[in-house]
Amino acid sequence: MDSLLQRISQLREAKPELSQANGPTKSYNCPTCRDEEGYIERDENGVEVYRFCECRDKNQLERSFRSSKITSEFSKRSFDNFETSGRPQAVIDAYKFSRIYADNFQEIKDERHNSICLLGRPGCGKTHLLMAVCNQLMKTKYLYDVIRYPSVLYFPWVEGFNEIKDDLSQMEEKINRMKKVDVLYIDDMFKGRKEPTQFQIEQMFAVINYRYMEKKPIIISSERDIDEMCDIDEGLGSRINEMCKDFRIILKGGRELNYRLREDAV
Repeated sequence: MDSLLQRISQLREAKPELSQANGPTKSYNCPTCRDEEGYIERDENGVEVYRFCECRDKNQLERSFRSSKITSEFSKRSFDNFETSGRPQAVIDAYKFSRIYADNFQEIKDERHNSICLLGRPGCGKTHLLMAVCNQLMKTKYLYDVIRYPSVLYFPWVEGFNEIKDDLSQMEEKINRMKKVDVLYIDDMFKGRKEPTQFQIEQMFAVINYRYMEKKPIIISSERDIDEMCDIDEGLGSRINEMCKDFRIILKGGRELNYRLREDAV
């Protein structure tokens, strides 16, 4: 180990000389670690130790957002900019439960009931609230053997399956990532058709069943309730029901729930 640290130190010391010999000195986003997210220094005993750089957290968070498939616009969705004034009680309740879920995620993430679903009419804020959950989770460090941010994947039902069908050679890789990512957000589940295709059901069952068995959280928005999901596929619907048991919010009501139909909607 000592010889490896010495070798790394020697290579670092040689870098400026190589840069000067071959051209202009390279500029770094972080001059402290030269964009390597860590560096070697001597401790109080004169022993060389490797330390993580302060830029590492910022870079990890940026990578997490890039890999999440969350757009720049959606990354701005938060609980603070969700409008509750004048909204029906069902929407206010959904806001409160979503925030409780996000605030307590660290404590429940490994439990059986570690997931959340918002089910109900379009335009009542389901996507905004669950995107706020995702954005908050990605900024909250996991405390494992190594501190890191959780990986989140956003999968919009219609666009996501269209993307898979457009390039079936990538299907296995994409489905596998949906299975294994820390947190999977499925937006507008079962949207787009009166009945989902058998292909969609089979692939989604594979994903949900894997996450169910491994106790990996899911986040789901849908206009269908659990009974309707079970009518489509009872195995799929019942697993979602159990995983979201403690945070299963049904937004019942008429068009008054749809914020986009308000005269003052922006």
